[in-house]
Amino acid sequence: MSFAEVLLAQKTFPFEDLLFDVNAAKVESVLNKDKLSIEDLLVLLSDPAADYLEPMAQKAAAITRRHFGNVITLFTPLYISNYCTNRCTYCSFAHEHAINRKQLSFEEVEKEAIAISKTGIRHILVLTGEAPDKATFDYLRQSLSIIANHFSAIGIEVYPLTGGQYEELINAGYMDSLTIYQETYNEELYKTYHRGGPKENYFHRLETIERACRQRIRAVTIGALLGLDDLRREAFAVAHHALYLQKTFPDVEISLSFPRICPLVENFIPGVVVTDRQLVQLITAFRIMFPTLGITMTTRESARFRDNIMPLGITKVSAGVSTAVGGHIGKPSTTQFEIADHRSVSEMQRDLLANGFQPVMHDWNMKMSMC
Repeated sequence: MSFAEVLLAQKTFPFEDLLFDVNAAKVESVLNKDKLSIEDLLVLLSDPAADYLEPMAQKAAAITRRHFGNVITLFTPLYISNYCTNRCTYCSFAHEHAINRKQLSFEEVEKEAIAISKTGIRHILVLTGEAPDKATFDYLRQSLSIIANHFSAIGIEVYPLTGGQYEELINAGYMDSLTIYQETYNEELYKTYHRGGPKENYFHRLETIERACRQRIRAVTIGALLGLDDLRREAFAVAHHALYLQKTFPDVEISLSFPRICPLVENFIPGVVVTDRQLVQLITAFRIMFPTLGITMTTRESARFRDNIMPLGITKVSAGVSTAVGGHIGKPSTTQFEIADHRSVSEMQRDLLANGFQPVMHDWNMKMSMC
């Protein structure tokens, strides 16, 4: 049974019922457990648990150090095309926006890859909009073949591909990880935020991760875009999804990310405001429930916030970021969103070391794994 079928069978997540009788005693009981259920996760996301943020943070920090030590992996995104046929209300790349559209030539792809690799980064995340007639699969494959000459680990965050296309890229050594967000797991709200284009197909997007996992991809990252729906509803759904993937694909490395909506080209007012304190509560709760899952923190968050949250569960951060196509070689396109942490790779390394962390630029090599 796919996760989409699980959702259809369950119809709605009854998380409100599970939060009905939460009190301080129940929060303390959950914090004393060694292994948490999904119901326990909701207890740690409840309003009463907000008064226990300090013990939650202490427990999350201890769990993180026990399983990951002081290691923080660095990566950066590489945007190669921002053409898009989707009409997502929260995205600057949406089809209806009159922005500077750009798609890198293969020569420009190489120049961007070289510019980024000079910083020492060896983990790259390649991104496009969803315009498969423009950024075709052949274009994507050729671009990745160029990028693979400069990086040891390549993730992609592009439009959903078929299982056969993932298989081809994985077997060729052009990618080893996939990041794809469902944006919101609330099917009804999903329809209001996606008003045209292929992305409006909720279940096709939801099943994308599984298509890649069946091709024995090394790692995947899932999450929800915070600000579109109730925080706890989204957290409950993400947790269900992570548990399903862990059980169904035990050989795949599962990671989580919780991006918050950032300022866009067009004004977009989030349906829900997620505060810093709520985000801390969310991340520490997930770390306590999922001791071995990676958690990524992007430059959507400020340098100060990222530095403060780092010990509480984060295992991977971006640095030296541009969300524009061509952002590393000049003449960039319109950015997808405004970043809040503008530190370069070297500055990020410096600050991590100063805070007692070990910045890692290279901990996986696709080509070596294929030998």
